[in-house]
Amino acid sequence: MSPAPARRRVAVIGTGAIVTGSHLPALRAHCDRTELVAAVDVDPDRLDAFRELAGEDVVGHTSVDAMLDAVRPDLVLIGTPPSLHREQTVAALKAGAWVLCEKPLCLSLAEYDDIAAAEEASGAYASVVFQHRYGSGAVHARELIASGELGAPRVAHCQTTWHRDTAYYAVPWRGRWSTEGGGPTMGHGIHQYDLLLHLLGPWTEVRAMAARLVHDTESEDVSTALVRFDSGALATVVNSVLSPHEVSRIRVDCADATVELTHLYGHRNEDWTYTPAPHVTAERFDAWRTPTADVPSSHTAQLGALLDAYDRGTRPPGSGPDARGTLEFAAALYKSAFTGHPVHAGEIGPGDPYYSAMHGDHPHWAPKERA
Repeated sequence: MSPAPARRRVAVIGTGAIVTGSHLPALRAHCDRTELVAAVDVDPDRLDAFRELAGEDVVGHTSVDAMLDAVRPDLVLIGTPPSLHREQTVAALKAGAWVLCEKPLCLSLAEYDDIAAAEEASGAYASVVFQHRYGSGAVHARELIASGELGAPRVAHCQTTWHRDTAYYAVPWRGRWSTEGGGPTMGHGIHQYDLLLHLLGPWTEVRAMAARLVHDTESEDVSTALVRFDSGALATVVNSVLSPHEVSRIRVDCADATVELTHLYGHRNEDWTYTPAPHVTAERFDAWRTPTADVPSSHTAQLGALLDAYDRGTRPPGSGPDARGTLEFAAALYKSAFTGHPVHAGEIGPGDPYYSAMHGDHPHWAPKERA
């Protein structure tokens, strides 16, 4: 019998709500496989509060570089504002640590390629948090679609219609291209359309619109897109922070069934519904039912998949082409919205303004007039 893998020494960068509310519970759920050894935050009071919660054995640092030099962790979890992700991810990779970073992994395809180069040089890997892929309902749906059991995908809809008020955008880094990378396309809807891409595979063409209708921000507060996939399927994608009734939804109509997911910030098996086409037999329909074991979509589920990859020494899910593909979709949506032209997969590369920044060469919207 082979020995159990060693516990991985973990450090967190950023100790705000996403780390305390999601990453820390995930580490506790995997306490037999991880050991939290260090935390970094520029705010000493917040750092002290986190250490009180996480345990006094966790060493506190106010500098990422100092922590990496002193601790040399196996895995770094990053929960800082988006504009810091590329720099902190590259630093961790150079120190030999694997990375699990909050979305977006970085602010542009150019920044992503910096991360890919750091991966290549270090042999470590960087994954982005897209936890909705890892719930058992999503795993089951992807298997059914990919196997052809539900028939060819034909039409899909992806909806992230949430509500954010003025106080939300009072946080200085929100709503700015240079610090958040965009509006709900980058910061909110990205979870849902990442799952859509995970279910349906490569896309070929995007036609989109974006607008700033309410909030006094640089970036959009709503965007919509029409998407064509390699399979021939067509989809709509809607991202909003203007919607009083908040919902996250994906619907995929295949030749033999409709698959629907309705939730808000996380899904369980019960949130997935299958509707058979009239010609489908009851026996075949019964075989589609989501397995009894219910694994909610969560940081815990994704961390487990990453640790499995670490133990095997293989690229983890949510990294490499997976991570870049979702970021490329965001860039294509923005480019189409701001140029008024369709954008095709693979067309955004060095020299294209949308390779270096999600807003490309589009001027910021003028400040909104106040009533």
